[in-house]
Amino acid sequence: MFQRFARTARTITAGLRSVITPAALVRSLDETVADPSDVYTDEEMPDAEAIEEAAAAYTAAADQARAADRSKRQAKKTLGRLPAGLYGRFLVERVRTSRQTPDLDAIRATYQRLGLGPVPMRDCAASLRVTETAAAATVETDAPLLVAA
Repeated sequence: MFQRFARTARTITAGLRSVITPAALVRSLDETVADPSDVYTDEEMPDAEAIEEAAAAYTAAADQARAADRSKRQAKKTLGRLPAGLYGRFLVERVRTSRQTPDLDAIRATYQRLGLGPVPMRDCAASLRVTETAAAATVETDAPLLVAA
């Protein structure tokens, strides 16, 4: 019963996201952060064509990664419910991973028990976002400024 409700809630949420502009859901002007310390100097700056080529390659690779993630999620819906076993030429099994993550519920309980206040948290590293814009909106960093006389 709960699974049906959760699935319905996800479907409604996905529907709303498809109606509302997706960028409006995740973007705000307050979320930009300062450049990292290792940005190009003026002498090291690549030309506009190299930057545009790198940005196009990055967005294409990001699109391919998202498509691959969608395909994996779709396949995992079927495979995740299978009991362990040999299916044709594929062995399906569940194995323990060596990856660990902090148990935040246990940490919170320990902090509360010891009277240490809230668990200290920090922001994750900034993400690189590359957005293709209209050709008329491009700005070259070394273009001279035009001043009206």
